[in-house]
Amino acid sequence: MSDAQIYIGINALVLPAWILLVFLPGAGLTRRLVHSGLYPIVFGLIYIVFISRALVFGETVEGTGFGSLEAVMKAFDTPAGLLTGWTHYLVFDLFVGAWIGRDALARNVSHFVRVPGQVGSFILGPVGLLVYLAGRWLTGRGGFFLDAPGHRG
Repeated sequence: MSDAQIYIGINALVLPAWILLVFLPGAGLTRRLVHSGLYPIVFGLIYIVFISRALVFGETVEGTGFGSLEAVMKAFDTPAGLLTGWTHYLVFDLFVGAWIGRDALARNVSHFVRVPGQVGSFILGPVGLLVYLAGRWLTGRGGFFLDAPGHRG
């Protein structure tokens, strides 16, 4: 399987979770698949494969690291590095989208506030979380704290 096919595959793998979050947020299937540890476990294993390709099997370029912008940029110069980073984005954006879903259900947040936040998280990561929190604040369903409803530390 080529790296291009793997890229398409990991994107396809995450799509059902997003569809469930947007269209069936309270369904048992959504709870069992998306709100469980299933997606983080699967994507964690995929991540281990890609990071191993880069670090253990040498599919990286010289100068790769985290100590400078240039070193980080070099990490994405190989398919293994790019797939590692992309998998990281996919799983964390999904984690945020799932959190938005759980929070919206717990706070009885409107579909019209929840969905733009989730779609924004899917497409633009942190922007979606900001959109959701702003919508939650504007509708009086919570502010910018990420704590559980009724709990303030």
